[in-house]
Amino acid sequence: MSTGKTAAETDTQSPTGEQIPAGDVRTEYEDLVEQVRKHRFAYYQEDAPIISDAEFDELYRRLETIEAMHPELVSNDSPTQEVGGEVSAAFAAVEHLQRMYSLEDVFSLEELEAWIAKAEAGVAKIGNGNNRPSWLTELKIDGLAVNLLYRDGVLVRAATRGDGTTGEDITHNVLTIKEIPQRLSGTGFPAEMEIRGEVFIPSKAFAEFNEALIEAGKAPLANPRNAAAGSLRQKDPAETAKRPLRMYVHGIGAREGLQTVSQSDTYRQLAEWGLPTSPYFEVLPGLADVLEFIKRYGDKRHSLTHEIDGIVVKVDDFATQRALGYTTRVPRWAVAYKYPPEEVHTKLLDIAVNVGRTGRVTPFGVMEPAKVAGSTVEMATLHNQEVVKAKGVKIGDIVVLRKAGDVIPEIVGPVLALRDQQDPPVRDFIMPTECPACGTPLAPGKEGDVDIRCPNSRSCPAQLRERVFHLAGRGAFDIEALGWEAAIALTQPAEPETAPLTTEATLFDLTPEQLADVRVRREKRSKGVGTGEFELVPYFYTKATAKTPSKPTATTDKLFRELEKAKAQPLWRVLVALSIRHVGPRASRALATAFGNMDAIRQASEDELAHVDGVGPVIAQALTEWFAEDWHRDIVDRWAAAGVRMADERDESTPRTLEGLTVVVTGSLEGFSRDEAKEAILIRGGKAAGSVSKNTSYVVAGENAGTKLDKAEQLGIPVLDEDGFRELLANGPAATGDADGSSDITAEADEDGEDRLEDHSEAAAQ
Repeated sequence: MSTGKTAAETDTQSPTGEQIPAGDVRTEYEDLVEQVRKHRFAYYQEDAPIISDAEFDELYRRLETIEAMHPELVSNDSPTQEVGGEVSAAFAAVEHLQRMYSLEDVFSLEELEAWIAKAEAGVAKIGNGNNRPSWLTELKIDGLAVNLLYRDGVLVRAATRGDGTTGEDITHNVLTIKEIPQRLSGTGFPAEMEIRGEVFIPSKAFAEFNEALIEAGKAPLANPRNAAAGSLRQKDPAETAKRPLRMYVHGIGAREGLQTVSQSDTYRQLAEWGLPTSPYFEVLPGLADVLEFIKRYGDKRHSLTHEIDGIVVKVDDFATQRALGYTTRVPRWAVAYKYPPEEVHTKLLDIAVNVGRTGRVTPFGVMEPAKVAGSTVEMATLHNQEVVKAKGVKIGDIVVLRKAGDVIPEIVGPVLALRDQQDPPVRDFIMPTECPACGTPLAPGKEGDVDIRCPNSRSCPAQLRERVFHLAGRGAFDIEALGWEAAIALTQPAEPETAPLTTEATLFDLTPEQLADVRVRREKRSKGVGTGEFELVPYFYTKATAKTPSKPTATTDKLFRELEKAKAQPLWRVLVALSIRHVGPRASRALATAFGNMDAIRQASEDELAHVDGVGPVIAQALTEWFAEDWHRDIVDRWAAAGVRMADERDESTPRTLEGLTVVVTGSLEGFSRDEAKEAILIRGGKAAGSVSKNTSYVVAGENAGTKLDKAEQLGIPVLDEDGFRELLANGPAATGDADGSSDITAEADEDGEDRLEDHSEAAAQ
């Protein structure tokens, strides 16, 4: 039965199943088109995006969904029918000899599997059904797409992708990139050839460049992609030359007479001509191998040369590529799998400060909760007041928030284009002059130290809380039951007079009875939802009822068992637990190995301490100053009286087979834990390093060895399996076929031992 409505007027269902009037659909569609165009212009032409990549992807996918449901709305100038951005008027427009396409994006492994199945069905349909295609799988560089035009082997033009047909002439700027050859090597290249690739700034160089900007009092660049794009759009090539730009080529456009039959063959040929090809690609036979590639590089994406935001999967064979063809915007033979976003935009609600265990006062941002890198983030470090100033962030700004893997969330900078639109208006952050925890006037650090500190280290409740939390950590006493909330309950309960700890010196003297009256302030819940009302509840004991008395919880019983177990930890862990500034695990191991007991370390002169390999004058001074305080010495004495181990048993019969050698252990070993492997190296006179460098003597690689193994292979450092490691321990370098294992050993800097804004920062702000 006819409704009397046209197709464009008919109500429809949204993906969630609800009925949406066609007028609302049309309005939403027109609004989405306008938004996508605006954000594309900001991204491609101004190199200053005002929303995150993840937010743009959501808008774009919603636009695609509406167009799929209402094809009558789609026009030829829809953003989904276009490639990239427009051409800037600041540079001369040039036409590509062959069109440059975008890639279709998928955002889940299930979508990727469906895409590959569709492509393989397409291959079967065109007559190649007996042979599934091979997949050239490579990293998706987060940079700027560039087209290089060579004539008779000479670079004559470089252009941005632009709208795919017309780009911007950036030849003079590209000529400043040293690894792009102005003349190809060898012979046999076509008379005319377009080479496509990605210009980027390496991750390490980008970090160093930003550090230099901050030191100079300038705002840091938002991310490597925008930095690369902005660098290539400098009016003065001399300015571009100052930026650490690089390029990897990943495709080929127009060419005459080039006889390669596949993408991978082409890469090998381009490399022979001197063009910079990526080392990160593999030709794989099927989906399972592609998925393994995605996981492998997802696990180590932050140790690569450059930033990536996904993996590109292409049919390797050119004949099959041509047969599959193109849509109006993307090839049917290539797809980009996007990793979960690691950068989002969110509102900076406030800037608060946290007081760390050594007194350092660290600003951190309090933000509207945002999902980034797989977790919800509400707080992010801002390091110190100078960084806040250099980044130019103000309270109320929309900011770029970045969380790379397990790295602490960081505010990159403000989205300046949105600043004037904020309500209420943004305001400057003012560093407090008094400690927010104890009211003591804050003091600047020593010369060259930009940090501001609370000098009341003995009585400041925030510093005590942080020290107690730190000493329970895995690198110290390893007391699992003493987490962040327990540290607060012990040092800062709701009723301060009941605090069991006013100094960490009495930690091992605690009794269950001391914890019975400790209560914390907690929000009342109703059916799992907060009520907005608060009550005081016991933390270490159960709540008494009319029928059952209060008694220690299972966690409390576990705490006392672990406290007893912690007394037997080796000397280096005790040193870490003391929260001596600059003294991290590496220096603590070196001190324990050199002196053997706490009394010898206390009595050693500053010069004797400084001459320990891996210690040096800064750490030696920090140790001497720490032990000069009577209340610090009291901590050590009280712990010793309670039975904490203050000396290591030394087996003088163990041969010093690793004297002068630096060994890095990576991956899982069957016969050694990570700490046991380090101890085995140290007691034989070696240095157990945490990172691979040119000074590393050996790398021991166990199961699931990661990027350290890759770096060792790149540097040509000997790699041993577990059996080889045992031989090395027993007999030294001669057992590995190395005459002396000698190398230029340079002492690596110890962990700073300073405070860091960890997951417990949310509670710290309360």
